[in-house]
Amino acid sequence: MHSHDEPLPHRPRRVLVAGVSGAGKTTLAARIAAITGGKHTEIDALFHGPDWTPRGEFIADVHRLVGTDSWTTEWMYDAARPLLADKADLLVWLDLPFLRVTLPRVLRRTVRRRWRREELWNGNIEAPLLSFFTDRDHIVRWAIRTRRKYSGVMPQFVAEYPHVVVVRLRSQREVEQWLGGSLMPAVTG
Repeated sequence: MHSHDEPLPHRPRRVLVAGVSGAGKTTLAARIAAITGGKHTEIDALFHGPDWTPRGEFIADVHRLVGTDSWTTEWMYDAARPLLADKADLLVWLDLPFLRVTLPRVLRRTVRRRWRREELWNGNIEAPLLSFFTDRDHIVRWAIRTRRKYSGVMPQFVAEYPHVVVVRLRSQREVEQWLGGSLMPAVTG
């Protein structure tokens, strides 16, 4: 597993970004795509249909995505993870402090989206804030419940997908240093 200050062994073309809800996966994926020149596809937009129903075309869309030469997306959804990992050459794991960084981010984002009634994917908006108390899968409750998930998943990922370089970023400072240093030489070199 690489750290933020280790150069990549090759220029990445197919990139996954992993982390719990609120870690900044989508933001980082878009930034990586801008640097690598690959297309960023937000995987939530492929998964969620109207009224938060899963789209029947999801897996077919993931197959189309991974069949292209260069892409960046978030590593989510159990049905898609193996398809994505098989074709990826880089996985960036956002392993940020949960209480200090990730939880405040997911709270701010959820409140902002609900307050502004921002459309997310296919006409969906955040549920009313009170649903935090009634919906076991409310995004904030989901983030809390799954906050330790990747610590257990990553050793298995490294063993199953040895062709994928894994970079673990543990702070926003490491994210910025990696984007500005370790990622760039592989891209420009």
